[in-house]
Amino acid sequence: MAELKKIFMVIPCFNEEEVLPETSKRLLEKYEFLIENKKISEDSKIVFVDDGSRDKTWQIISDLHEKNDIFSGVKLSRNHGHQGALLAGLMTVKDKCDAAISMDADLQDDINTIDKFVEKFDEGCEIVYGVRSSRKKDTFFKRFTAQAFYKLMLFLGVEIIYNHADFRLMSSRAIEVLSQFKEVNLFLRGIVPLVGFKTDTVTYERNERFAGESKYPLKKMISFAVNGITSFSIKPIRMVFAVGVIIFICSIIMLIYSFIVWLCGKTVAGWTTLVISIWALGGIQLLSLGMIGEYIGKIYKEVKARPLYIIEEVIL
Repeated sequence: MAELKKIFMVIPCFNEEEVLPETSKRLLEKYEFLIENKKISEDSKIVFVDDGSRDKTWQIISDLHEKNDIFSGVKLSRNHGHQGALLAGLMTVKDKCDAAISMDADLQDDINTIDKFVEKFDEGCEIVYGVRSSRKKDTFFKRFTAQAFYKLMLFLGVEIIYNHADFRLMSSRAIEVLSQFKEVNLFLRGIVPLVGFKTDTVTYERNERFAGESKYPLKKMISFAVNGITSFSIKPIRMVFAVGVIIFICSIIMLIYSFIVWLCGKTVAGWTTLVISIWALGGIQLLSLGMIGEYIGKIYKEVKARPLYIIEEVIL
């Protein structure tokens, strides 16, 4: 009989005291079921990563560990963001498990999908993506912006899994390869597909958040989207260049037109045209500078190479 695999859960948490008791209860039930049915090893763990929470999140994690050592925890020194916390958890467990499943603590991801992840892993898949089957439960605004984001990323040439967030299984070998990526501007949804190996997808219906508030308001969602686009595609800069070329050609045409009109003696002072031209060109120039500045800012962060996370304490 083949040796049972050690499957670790990695769950970033930021101010999740309202949802953690229920999340831990449901995950424990799922893990006990999988262990009893010889699907995973009894040495499998559920690892919560406290991303600098200001509430009782770490206290709850510590209490869970005291009651049952299937629960473990990683405490970061401060808030490093969802992607940094997730990476910290994966790097902490990569040498202790055969595979790790990442998911959020809010119970929006379907826990029953874990069974399918394990099945795909047993079939030889090194990375298994959890993909939403639909967005019926989202508001119109959320659904529209999310679909627009994925389509834009694909249009810009970014290799990304459509309707996939960070609910996935990765083998220890895949996580080891992931550790070789040194980007400071983290966007794991774009980095993980670059790892390669045998992959597959599992569809599931995403639930509404069990409790607490979303950690991704509109401002953070926009920032996350901009980070993803500018970290994996240079097409925006090329588009800025293309716009500049088009405007330059238009200016040449207007210059020739103005010269011909002047020769014909039909010149009329065009205040409106002049004002519109100034505002349009000024706006495009500022937009172009902002786009280029975004990339320069990323270079600035990458060159400094500051640590992506700092671990304060580990109970594992």
